[in-house]
Amino acid sequence: MSKLLSIIEMQKKREQGGISFELNVPTFNLQQGQFVAIVGASGCGKSSLLDILALVLRPSQCKEFLIHTASEIMNITEIWKHEAKLATIRRNIFGYVLQTGGLLPFLTVERNIYLPIKVKHSGYSTEDIYELAKKMGVEQILTKKPQYLSGGQRQRVAILRAMAHKPNIILADEPTAAVDKENAHIIVKNFYSLAKESGTTIVMVTHDHDLVAELADITYTFKVKHESATATSSVLEVQA
Repeated sequence: MSKLLSIIEMQKKREQGGISFELNVPTFNLQQGQFVAIVGASGCGKSSLLDILALVLRPSQCKEFLIHTASEIMNITEIWKHEAKLATIRRNIFGYVLQTGGLLPFLTVERNIYLPIKVKHSGYSTEDIYELAKKMGVEQILTKKPQYLSGGQRQRVAILRAMAHKPNIILADEPTAAVDKENAHIIVKNFYSLAKESGTTIVMVTHDHDLVAELADITYTFKVKHESATATSSVLEVQA
């Protein structure tokens, strides 16, 4: 597996209403084709880390933040001030799955799936999209709008949409939070299988360790310390 992303000595400080939080990431690495789980309770810094990885939240400081592609190595610490460049990287490199799916209600399932392909101007062919839809069990609902889908169907469509433009990395923020346990396991297994077949790297944030324990190539957790009644720090670490 080839290196895809690397972070060294990254820190994010946030303060609001007299309450401060500090997230520390000594090292974080992604390899091509990995399934990486980020597991932790509410308030540990999962969402902040995911937003930083998605290039929508800037770290307070960072020694190294590199994204490796077949053609170049991008130094993100030097690009943070250039929103147009960040937008291009987000469009080309990342796919994103929200907790609720985030499907556009006025578009059919099919048009939701093809949206990132149109934005990037590249991705899977029509035939490949249909085959992926069959594997995800959503080929019969392509003409429906999101309001007529079950929670599990919406999440499977959201995963397919995130993969449609062939991103290097898919970031999934609690993608099974809105479905029952049985559907959650089905969704994660389908997600894992499809991404492994395509060589896409998955970073999945969850509070449920058991949901990803059997599939994750590596699992990151957080060591949270309450410095005082108003100050909390959290350190990302690899689960032993």
